[in-house]
Amino acid sequence: MSSFARTGPLVRLGLRLDRVRLVLWIVAIPAITYATASAFRELYPTVESRLALPLTLANAPALVALTGPPFDLSSIGGLTAWRSGGFGAVLLAMMGFLTVNRHTRAEEEAGRLELIGSGSVGRFAPLAAALSTAFGASLIVGALVCLGLVSLGEPAMGSIALGLAFAGAGCMFAAVAATTAQLTAGARAAAGMTASLIGVSFLLRAIGDSSGPQWLSWLSPIGWTQQVRPFSGERWWVFGLMAGFCIVFVGISFALLTRRDLGSGLLPARPGPASAPDLDSALKLAWRLHRGVIASWVTAVAMMGATFGTIAESIGSLLDDNPQLKAIFEAMGGEQNLTDAFFASIMGVVGLLAGAYAIQATLRIRSEEVNLRAEPVLATKVTRVRWVAGHLVFAALGSCLLTIAAGVGAGLVHGLRTSSVSGSLTKLIAGGAVQLPAVFVLVGLTLLLIGFVPRWAAAAWGALVVSLVLKQLGPILQLDQVVLDLSPFTHVPQIPGQPFSWAPLLILTAVATAMSAAGVLGFRNRDIG
Repeated sequence: MSSFARTGPLVRLGLRLDRVRLVLWIVAIPAITYATASAFRELYPTVESRLALPLTLANAPALVALTGPPFDLSSIGGLTAWRSGGFGAVLLAMMGFLTVNRHTRAEEEAGRLELIGSGSVGRFAPLAAALSTAFGASLIVGALVCLGLVSLGEPAMGSIALGLAFAGAGCMFAAVAATTAQLTAGARAAAGMTASLIGVSFLLRAIGDSSGPQWLSWLSPIGWTQQVRPFSGERWWVFGLMAGFCIVFVGISFALLTRRDLGSGLLPARPGPASAPDLDSALKLAWRLHRGVIASWVTAVAMMGATFGTIAESIGSLLDDNPQLKAIFEAMGGEQNLTDAFFASIMGVVGLLAGAYAIQATLRIRSEEVNLRAEPVLATKVTRVRWVAGHLVFAALGSCLLTIAAGVGAGLVHGLRTSSVSGSLTKLIAGGAVQLPAVFVLVGLTLLLIGFVPRWAAAAWGALVVSLVLKQLGPILQLDQVVLDLSPFTHVPQIPGQPFSWAPLLILTAVATAMSAAGVLGFRNRDIG
């Protein structure tokens, strides 16, 4: 029997299982790119207004570190490639590695690959199917990005280059995920390794493009996607590097697959302690499960806050030459102070990140149930309410720590640069804290799905995507207020910059409490499994 036997049916199975997740990725990323290009057509209607931008960017290396180098800003396509190229590459990298990890290591850890492998399925077929799904989804996203830009009248060659750069990022990190899936016995560990490599890749690109030697950017696969230079004398040969990267890592992954047993990884698993007196309650067990994730999120968000703290001092000069862009930032964060408006918009992003963590932490309830780890715990004197409450405590606590860490990171750096540490810390910690009621609404929605329609619990990520699109693109796209109100983050006071009001926060908290209580009630009364 061929080692790739039944790969086609496994691809169809993967597409069926991921029909919601992949559609969200495939629709959201091209839509964001299209909306960005459309917004730039309004913000920079003339070549003169676009050519004035590089003069201000030269004095803001921190902004270049975040977005990448501006190769050519004389066209709308060049502006779009500069503004969304790095961001889109990171999103595609996440989509690629999550897809492969879910259909390889996660399925193997759950025992489903062993069941599939007992039939007439080749040894390489599951991995080949996962890679095919990730590669295909990445190429579809790239094609839609290209078509969207061409429909706006942008040059075809530049549009193709940007679309292929996006697709290349997804394919490269799908190949990396295929390799890390062979190294560890756990899906979370494999995902953590790949996510760390994405972070290192982004950091190398950021250092190389801003303050460090430029050759560092060429060590980063994320940097390669921007070195293609769409709409600025495209470097088609860079795609050869991406293809070679994919071939090498895919080959390594298949070679490693033949050297390990099913259900194990090449790296030895660390044995646990002989006894665990610190796991004698549902709350302690939840802390053991969530502590590593909380630490990773808090560290990453604190670093992000510190990075934006370095940018804030120069944001005024970046926007002085463009009154339209300045008006948008003021509309997003208040009219009193442009720096406060910038920080208010950044705290809105922090709120969305805290929402992502909160959904992930709450969905741990469902994953423990699906993987049959909840039943042994609930077979003891631990009640369902106590068990769920243990996870909810750390979903809420982790969200609080994330917003505080972002406020402390941004406030400390900005305060040191402006000699006003205490004032900056107070404003920015408050700006993060007001996001929490909206985050708790997402927690309540997730728990409601787990309690009543557990098979659709992952749909909570869709609510986060909708909130992200409405928060970041709603003002630019001039959507109706009725549509904007669908996001709980729309109702959060934009601190600092706008007057504070308790009313929306109390309403959001009441809604979150009601949804959480209903979700707990539904989970208590339904069957497990």
